[in-house]
Amino acid sequence: MKKYNFNAGPSMLPREVIEATAAACLDFDGCGLSLMEISHRAKNFQPVLDEAVALIKELLNVPEGYSVLFLSGGASTEFCRVPYNFLKKKAAYLNTGTWSKKALQEAKMFGETVEVASSADANFNYIPKDFVVPVDADYFHITTNNTIYGTEIRREWDSPVPMVGDMSSDIFSRPVDVSKYDCIYAGAQKNLSMAGVNIVIVKDEALEKVGRPIPTMMNYMTHVKGGSMYNTPPVVPIYCAMQNLRWIKAHGGVEAMDKLAHQRADILYAEIDRNKLFRGTAAVEDRSLMNICFVMTDEYKDLEAEFLSYATERGMVGIKGHRSVGGFRASCYNAQTIEAVEALVQCMKDFEATH
Repeated sequence: MKKYNFNAGPSMLPREVIEATAAACLDFDGCGLSLMEISHRAKNFQPVLDEAVALIKELLNVPEGYSVLFLSGGASTEFCRVPYNFLKKKAAYLNTGTWSKKALQEAKMFGETVEVASSADANFNYIPKDFVVPVDADYFHITTNNTIYGTEIRREWDSPVPMVGDMSSDIFSRPVDVSKYDCIYAGAQKNLSMAGVNIVIVKDEALEKVGRPIPTMMNYMTHVKGGSMYNTPPVVPIYCAMQNLRWIKAHGGVEAMDKLAHQRADILYAEIDRNKLFRGTAAVEDRSLMNICFVMTDEYKDLEAEFLSYATERGMVGIKGHRSVGGFRASCYNAQTIEAVEALVQCMKDFEATH
């Protein structure tokens, strides 16, 4: 039976990216050694890092004066590293779910924080719209896509202060105006690579302004000066990222990824809205294109476990919703296919027909 991978992360990767990475793990660059055992300072690995950085800058049209870093610790480490490097007196945070809430909690250890708005009152099923960012804040932090609750900010906002964006689950799925941000960070295991590396795009002139001692590994400037090589970087995830960035470029870049994201989401949301057994959980205007969340309607709530079993038997993998929302979640990152979405839609139609 064919499997359709809707896991929220680590998520599916293009097959050719997996195969290229697997081949390098057996013999990297024809050197007779595995990618897993070469030195990160080997002369044939530096070009991998350089190409990955160059592709990120090209695909996202990163302006001059920004550095691209490959670091460890996932986005959760950046929750701490961001205020360490940027919070002098006050930071503003938009609370749109679990991850933005965790980022806000970390920032509270470094100075005053302002929660400019929150959608907690409705279990984070919408993006707040009417709020004011303090003009004296050092930065305004947003989480652009909320994997658990299925909401997304798919455009750049105007802010009176520099922005910081956690783009872990939608980076490279759309064009981004990087110039609006002092810092963008992302865990790799959604649209970029396998788990094990995170990327940071940081404005150089924004660094070393806080006036506090910063531990060496937490200081972005350490890694800017060290070219992501201050300590041993995760070479296999970086290589996987390079291959995936090549794939994105070969398939039309972020503009093409954006078009595909809309196509996939339109197909699945149309069925959710049509099918009397299901309903979406996020406000229509804020629906994520990456993580499509839905539940059984109240009338058919008792069929939830049955549908999950039915879908699993039809090859759907990873569609169980997060416990905070329940129901189902179909994650549709860049590597997801229209075929998989159509297979899930057919599964929903067939289940409806039997009930």
